[in-house]
Amino acid sequence: MTATTLNPPARAAGRESGLAGAGMLLKIWLRRDRVMMPSWIYGLTALVSSTVYSLKHEYDSPAALASFARGINDNPATRALYGPVLNDQTVGGLSAWRVGSTGSAMVAVMCVLLVVRHTRAEEETGRLELVGAASVGRRAPLTAALLTAVTAAGSLGAVAALVMIFFGLPVAGSVAFGLSWFGVGLVFAGVAALTAQLADTSRLANGLALGVLATAYMVRAMADAGSAHWLSWLSPIGWAQRVRPCADEQWAVLLLPLAAFVLLVAAAYALTERRDLGAGILAASLGPAHAAPSLRGPLALSWRLQRGTVLGWSAGFLLYGLAIGGVADGVGDLVNGSDAVMDDIRKMGGQQDISDAFLATAMGLMALFTAAFAVQSVLRLRAEESAGRLEPVLATAVGRTRWAVANLAVTVAGTIALLTATGLAIGLVHGARTGDLGGQLPRQLGAALAQLPSVWVIAAATMLLFGLLPRATSAGWGVLTVCLLLGQVGPLLDLPQAVMDISPFTHTPKLPGGDAAPLPLIALTAVAAVIAAAGLAAFRRRDIA
Repeated sequence: MTATTLNPPARAAGRESGLAGAGMLLKIWLRRDRVMMPSWIYGLTALVSSTVYSLKHEYDSPAALASFARGINDNPATRALYGPVLNDQTVGGLSAWRVGSTGSAMVAVMCVLLVVRHTRAEEETGRLELVGAASVGRRAPLTAALLTAVTAAGSLGAVAALVMIFFGLPVAGSVAFGLSWFGVGLVFAGVAALTAQLADTSRLANGLALGVLATAYMVRAMADAGSAHWLSWLSPIGWAQRVRPCADEQWAVLLLPLAAFVLLVAAAYALTERRDLGAGILAASLGPAHAAPSLRGPLALSWRLQRGTVLGWSAGFLLYGLAIGGVADGVGDLVNGSDAVMDDIRKMGGQQDISDAFLATAMGLMALFTAAFAVQSVLRLRAEESAGRLEPVLATAVGRTRWAVANLAVTVAGTIALLTATGLAIGLVHGARTGDLGGQLPRQLGAALAQLPSVWVIAAATMLLFGLLPRATSAGWGVLTVCLLLGQVGPLLDLPQAVMDISPFTHTPKLPGGDAAPLPLIALTAVAAVIAAAGLAAFRRRDIA
């Protein structure tokens, strides 16, 4: 006889407390995130460490730092992308500038995905209803999800601060930087908690939260690029800048994200009590009784499920391409205080022309972001399977291979759309600034599309994991993280070429400006096709779910 049977009043009292079982759920979800969470922490920490290391290595005097910072602060496009340099005399000030805004955005994405994964996604799959049948309070899942995100953001902030201190940066500035990232994580954990109550699907909840993030980033960008600097007070990412790490630290600003977190979480808890389990506050619109002819195949279904994601990523890539195109022509002026920096940009970009080297480096970075989209898109196959939506589809005339190939086709088309948007944006702006629109537009578009084979290798590796080890499909993020670390840190640390060759991005021609040899691209495409075929074959032979 169980303890619950012996003492039913105690069980009822626990459920009425609202938080019963939160500790148990926290342990379970931390275990589920044992791959995802360290990947985020290691990746972002590596970004911080490589940035600090490179700046300490390249700039050996305050004069060189100040010259570099002047070039940045005089360029509106660069300020919009990264924000202004608040302390131009120290490596800490430039490090906080370089990874402050973009890193804050990545921390926000991490917290959004964690909270939605453990709240709305759990309701969507029906697992939370089963959990709620035990001694688990109504507020316990949301509490455990928030604690998971807070743990991830806090660990990341602490590790980032320790890394900066290890490299000799001031303790106060390093701690302020870590807390600024932690504050952004708190705010967007609260945002995700709220959108998880509003939306009735995890896809919509993620979309709403990431839409808030995009708005916050754009508000911060407008404030930094123009003269209305007060606008940054309206953005949580602007708050992180206002902490002024490694400058004259403003500790009181950290109260803003804390207050926002409390208000957002209070609103989320209030909405939790007002809605039915599995439903959202925003009423779902009912579709037609019969599907349109265009929705009667697996390819159309896959596109319908992912079109919002593809369009959202494409818009972000378009904006980033416009910013890169605006900066590229003046990159030589930005680094005129250090020949060593120009040499490193040439080393990473692979050309002697500094603008081409910068653009080639930017193309490589965009390829990594495109690979992140590809991994997310392939993970959709596992999500459909684990949620039980795959079996009804396969009960029709649709076979396994046809369904999986349709999803992969959308992944491939999405990667093409993202890099096309990037190449067109860079080509238009850079061509207009240099007076060579007719020449730069096809040149930059070709450089962007040359990144596709490497991206497809990452997508194929994730497909192979899905076919062979479906429970480990999320390890596709780990594959991408390894490639990220090799691409960003490898050239600075002069890692052996054999190690660098592990990443498919190492074999991509350094375009624009490099040797546009077709053989590496053909070889990478063939490798991706073979790996994807192996994944499809494994998927055909294993049990569903």
